Amino acid sequence: MDNLCTNNNYNRPDDNFGDATARMTQEIFSDGVDRAVLLMRHSAREYRRDIHDLENPLTAQGRDLASRFGARLPDVDLRGYSSPVKRCTDTAVLAIEGSVAASRGGVVGEVRDIEAFGVFYALDQIRMWKGLREAGGLANYVGSWFAGEISQAALMRPQRAVSMVLEVMLDKLKAPAVSEGARQLDLCVTHDMTIFTMRHGSGLEPVDAEDVKFMDGLLMFEKGNRVYFASQHGGVVEIDEALLAHSR
Repeated sequence: MDNLCTNNNYNRPDDNFGDATARMTQEIFSDGVDRAVLLMRHSAREYRRDIHDLENPLTAQGRDLASRFGARLPDVDLRGYSSPVKRCTDTAVLAIEGSVAASRGGVVGEVRDIEAFGVFYALDQIRMWKGLREAGGLANYVGSWFAGEISQAALMRPQRAVSMVLEVMLDKLKAPAVSEGARQLDLCVTHDMTIFTMRHGSGLEPVDAEDVKFMDGLLMFEKGNRVYFASQHGGVVEIDEALLAHSR
């Protein structure tokens, strides 16, 4: 990986949620990158038991943190996408509004829901939620999934899910910038299970590495005609045909 800075851990002991993700994005853009696609978890949410888990909204703190995060993004054009779940859409909207309020980059369009950033890999959500409870944690469940211990009737093959998300992100990275010559970031807000899945399935980190906190992120960018996928914990992998093959 010539001229590529690797093994940077963007986390700091006194970070708030989203700080490491914003720092990673700032540093990669400052290193000469003009286009990137950021996949990150939504901001702080409620955990009410009287509604479906996917209906739990952001907390007041989560809304403030999302706005704060947007104000710390690089001075680039922003385009927003999210899981169809409202807390993800709200995170993207608030982040973009925070960027505008801080007089950062311009806004390109509105936040659009994309199924590939939702829980599309859950073919039977009832079985998935039951499995999550029985596994004793998301990392354990994702580990069992990659180990082939979960029925494909409940979840599609994990590497297929990984390559499908990468394909969608790569399509956005390769598309012409909306404003010719401008630097652009596509902000894509998803769920913790997706981040666990993508960082493990891409080879960035083992599934039992750092927990996925609110607004933790993974960044896809191009440098020297090669495409990379980076974690805020310091890992960097090149996106090649082997990673994309399972979706074809």
